[in-house]
Amino acid sequence: MALRKAPNSSMPRHLILTTLAFAALLAALPREPVLALQRPSAAAGPGPSDAPLTDEYRRAFLDRLFANQHADDAALAMFERIERRQSREHSSDTTLSEDKTFRVIPTGTGYWRVLIEDRGRPIPVADYREQMANVQRALEMTNDPANFDMRRARERFNARLKNRAGLISAMRDAFFFNWLGRETRDGRTLLKLRLEPNPNYKPASRETELFLHASATVWADEATAHVVRMEAELTSDFAVGGGLLGKVYRGSRMTLEQTEVAPGVWMPAVYQYDFSGRKFFFGFEIHERTEANRYERVGPPSEALALVRRELSASPTPHVQQ
Repeated sequence: MALRKAPNSSMPRHLILTTLAFAALLAALPREPVLALQRPSAAAGPGPSDAPLTDEYRRAFLDRLFANQHADDAALAMFERIERRQSREHSSDTTLSEDKTFRVIPTGTGYWRVLIEDRGRPIPVADYREQMANVQRALEMTNDPANFDMRRARERFNARLKNRAGLISAMRDAFFFNWLGRETRDGRTLLKLRLEPNPNYKPASRETELFLHASATVWADEATAHVVRMEAELTSDFAVGGGLLGKVYRGSRMTLEQTEVAPGVWMPAVYQYDFSGRKFFFGFEIHERTEANRYERVGPPSEALALVRRELSASPTPHVQQ
């Protein structure tokens, strides 16, 4: 899963992570110019067949769905992308509090966000090259087998990926996947599923406990078994630290849209969070929309390092205007 800058650096780290976990965990369903991904609606019309899924077909489809997610998660660390992130402090705000575009580069220990535009204005070439020089140094350290700190950082990153894979697998037991019908969108036949919490599910961690407080609607491409769109929401308040540290309120929502970026590889195209809650005695809101495109495979850190070195030795510099 892609690293994101905390929306509010003054918020306690555990509350930031718990808040973002709502989006991140539910977005863990198989995967973030882009295919048109408008919201499926009644206007899209039914698919070629609206016959309910048999239990056998549904189980086989879910097997493919979850297998694809694990494969796509592994592939994500091999791709760079461009992200435009727009934030508002309040849902009623007409002015953006943030509008930045980043080049997101995997480093083997996480993702380096290189700022390329701020409110639509390209950053100076010198500033961009300085950031890319920092990426080069980070990749050089990652590729140094004698660097103990980087070895530990890789281990922590791999542990996070393993934890995420476990959360994805847990969703199979945490939710009932109810059939809602078929729809046609942009030439694709989509299966529409409703995810409702399984009351018999026993969470094994604080992260999986979140599943008991959420539901979602998913549109999945029937031919490829990848999610095209997902809308998720908290159906009850989710307390942090027994409610003493904070709470994410019922009605907080997230939306995910996805597209195929390489044969058989799907990544996020749009993800949006609209959260409200409380940290200690103070309320907070997070309203953030990110659009991602221009996915390009950069490979493992050794290949990414060679790519960055070639770019820094070239002129003019890509990604920013001269």
